Amino acid sequence: MLTSERSIARTRLHDRVFSIAGGLVTLGAVMFLGVLLFDLARDGLSRVDWQFLTSFPSRRPGQAGIFSAWVGSMLIMLVTAVTAIPLGIAAGVYLEEYARKNWMTSVIEINISNLAAVPSIIFGLMALGLFVYKFGFGQSILAGGLTLGCLILPIVIVATREALRTIPRGMREAAYALGATRWQVVRHHLLPYSTSGIATGVIIAMSRAIGETAPLITIGALTFIAFLPPAPIVTDPELMIQPLRWVWSPFTVLPIQMFNWVSRPGDDFLRNAAAAGVVLIALTLGMNAVAIVLRYRLRRRIKW
Repeated sequence: MLTSERSIARTRLHDRVFSIAGGLVTLGAVMFLGVLLFDLARDGLSRVDWQFLTSFPSRRPGQAGIFSAWVGSMLIMLVTAVTAIPLGIAAGVYLEEYARKNWMTSVIEINISNLAAVPSIIFGLMALGLFVYKFGFGQSILAGGLTLGCLILPIVIVATREALRTIPRGMREAAYALGATRWQVVRHHLLPYSTSGIATGVIIAMSRAIGETAPLITIGALTFIAFLPPAPIVTDPELMIQPLRWVWSPFTVLPIQMFNWVSRPGDDFLRNAAAAGVVLIALTLGMNAVAIVLRYRLRRRIKW
């Protein structure tokens, strides 16, 4: 009896020590991150204004802006979302609900999990040989968007599968018992109930993609662009309407613009890089806030 009580007391002590140690480590990490964010905001907030957001890069730090960089980031994210999100959700649904459980699917699942942890530079090297040289897309928005699409595709697939696994098995069995087909079960029951989890995973994946630099530098993204891609809608009646002409334009993004300014001498360029970092963090936090609000609203509409 005494041995059991001592064992229980020792286990509780270990749990308490581990909880305290984990809390201290978490607090230290949060404080360190807070110091970094404070230092970034102190240097960059004074430069964030309308002129900074609507001006093109310049050799004069006081006149330089991030107009072409944040427009390029948004266009890259658009191509990434259009290519990766539908394909990732479809692949996740197929692997979880349709694919037979055999050695082939096991190999595919292992590879997907491994690809989610591969360094981004590897995707950049793959895109350089495949999209830039093999397919001839060049240093374009299309090549950059496809590169980041390949990067977040495994994350979207894993998030979709995890969201589907949270749905009780009884819901599937009840739908099948009422005569529903597999597609009807997926469309009318599984996808609506797992939308919040899928949306959260997708937006987190997009938040990772918007801050990536290495794969875009690898495929040849420019560091200085003083123009915007052509508009999809042409106002001149003599010109041919080409709604997808902008996907073939060269581009730059916020992380690359920051890299360019950091590599230049002078404190003014460093302040510009800090200001661009503040804008990038604001965009990332905004995307994560959208994920939280969307998940909350979708869960409120669901009645189990």
